[in-house]
Amino acid sequence: MTTPFRDDAPLAPPPGCPAHGADAPGGGPRGIDIPSPAGPASTGPASTGPASTGAGSTEPGAAGAGSDRPGLDELPVAELRRLYGPEAEADPAGLYEKLRAEYGEVAPVLLHGDLPAWLVLGHSANLTVMRTPSRFSRDSRRWRAFQEGLVGADSPLMPVIAWQPLCVFADGAEHRRLRGAVTDGLNGTDRRGVRRFVTRYTAELVEEFGPSGQAELVSRFAEHLPMLVMTQLVGMPEEYGPRLVDAARDLMKGTETAIASNDHVVAALRRLVERKRTDPGADLCTRLMQHEAGMTDEEVLEHLRVVLLAANETTVNLIADTMKMILTDDRFRAHLSGGHMTVPDALDQVLWDAPPMSLVAGRWATGDTLLGGQRIRAGDMLLLGLAAGNVDPIVRPDLAKPLHGNRSHLSFGSGPHECPGQDIGRAIAETGIDCLLTLLPDLRLAVPEEELTWTSAWLSRHLVALPVEFTPRERQAAEDSAPPAAAPAAAPGASGAPIPAPLPAATPFAGPTPVGPSPALVAGPRRGWWARLTGWFRR
Repeated sequence: MTTPFRDDAPLAPPPGCPAHGADAPGGGPRGIDIPSPAGPASTGPASTGPASTGAGSTEPGAAGAGSDRPGLDELPVAELRRLYGPEAEADPAGLYEKLRAEYGEVAPVLLHGDLPAWLVLGHSANLTVMRTPSRFSRDSRRWRAFQEGLVGADSPLMPVIAWQPLCVFADGAEHRRLRGAVTDGLNGTDRRGVRRFVTRYTAELVEEFGPSGQAELVSRFAEHLPMLVMTQLVGMPEEYGPRLVDAARDLMKGTETAIASNDHVVAALRRLVERKRTDPGADLCTRLMQHEAGMTDEEVLEHLRVVLLAANETTVNLIADTMKMILTDDRFRAHLSGGHMTVPDALDQVLWDAPPMSLVAGRWATGDTLLGGQRIRAGDMLLLGLAAGNVDPIVRPDLAKPLHGNRSHLSFGSGPHECPGQDIGRAIAETGIDCLLTLLPDLRLAVPEEELTWTSAWLSRHLVALPVEFTPRERQAAEDSAPPAAAPAAAPGASGAPIPAPLPAATPFAGPTPVGPSPALVAGPRRGWWARLTGWFRR
């Protein structure tokens, strides 16, 4: 939940928003007007706990290794490796290790358009960047490439780095105001209610494909469960769920109807905000609207959209990758079935080995400084290498050694911008996988592991499909399939206990409605920034 997604279609942009290029008034070079960051560098708190004291924490102006290194703009472009293209997409992990061997904790790389940036590879250096916003700001308007007019309005980087008035792009007091509302709103969620919804929807999804004895778990399970649960937590009516699931899937795959699907999400959230004004409830939307931060309706809507879409995408990946590991790694399946490992243990391992986002863009240096032996100039972009930092040999000299219960990975970030919804995401994944394995105890991979395929882009890596087979499960009679009246006290397996006895099945699920143009949702002829963004995610 750390990446903002905002469409350039009908929504009104903030004045001078670089995502709108030539349409922005007073456009700068190449049609982009870059508003200056307001005020000095962030004075907001770093994070609880000390910042790293390793090589990645060299203070500004300090003498030492790296002070005589060339700056990013002084490096010959022809010698730098690209984070896009065939090499990066075929084997991103291999590319990270080549960069680590050549440069150490921090490596110069090229982004789309051959724009230079720093990729932070070290675990310690990543924590330093995350925890010191006074040196490394989240405000993308500081990027020197913006200020020099080097980023085109049609750049595939724009959907991810274009500044927006959201907490994820804010520092200091404004960040504390917006982030405080989001954090308090999410913390007010009833965790037992989360698990009740997950248990119910997992049973409904299994009821749909169970009789066939086979399923493709990415498209039939992982891509449905998170959004079905999140719509309930946000406060949407029950009937919104299936259609929003399809809209979110459509958005993240960048199809021709992605713009229409985004419009549907925005329209549904706008109706929700209007409804909660007169009919408040125990939900995230109401808590944001009533928070002392005084968020406007538009701020509430946009932050709800960030929560919904970012939480959905990362949790989909987490569920898919964890199920893949359980089904293909004999150690995991044997330990799970034997009670020596719990689903939370498996999730911890996956969050180390295959984080839902490979890297996060980004941070921008507020002044000249040193990091990991490299000379960073004011306005340089830094990319947080979550996947690379998680396999840093300094913290993981033996990658084969299990890390059950160790949550010092980088997958949820750290510092002021640490993912505020990580507990909810984990609860959805843990409970959903636990319930799935309980309902289908002989679940097994239906194809050789070598036939599984992935799509990779500069930000993440996605499992395309996970075909499985199992003993067919008979549909339950309606009177025998009502969901439990009370929520379980804790997620199955979350307390460290082995997988419990089978859960009751729920009412049959009719399946989602396919996404497509309708009288109310007609895709425009253009390909908006959201479609470009998801194209780079899913290529």
